[in-house]
Amino acid sequence: MACAFFFFFEAEPLRAPVGSHAPALDACALCAKPLARNSDIFMYRGDTPFCSEDCRYEQMDHDAAVARQQASSRRKQQQQQQAQAQRGVHEAPPSRAPVSAKANVSVAS
Repeated sequence: MACAFFFFFEAEPLRAPVGSHAPALDACALCAKPLARNSDIFMYRGDTPFCSEDCRYEQMDHDAAVARQQASSRRKQQQQQQAQAQRGVHEAPPSRAPVSAKANVSVAS
């Protein structure tokens, strides 16, 4: 039986196809510090590289703040929509004047 050995760090990196948006592993996604092949790379969300735990944590903290802000905005919007819907249900419909009154015409009875 033949055994094949593959050394990850000795392999040539795959080039991303033209037009793909996957971040390269050559620089930190936050501070743009170059990443050496022999240094630790801290990954976040599957394919985003960072030079340190601090940079990764800062990005995670930023993403969490953005998510909280978006959730808060959605809640406020939903509350406003619910309030408008409740006002529409509770308000009496406008009184309808007879057609003759709208046309300023007198009708003989």
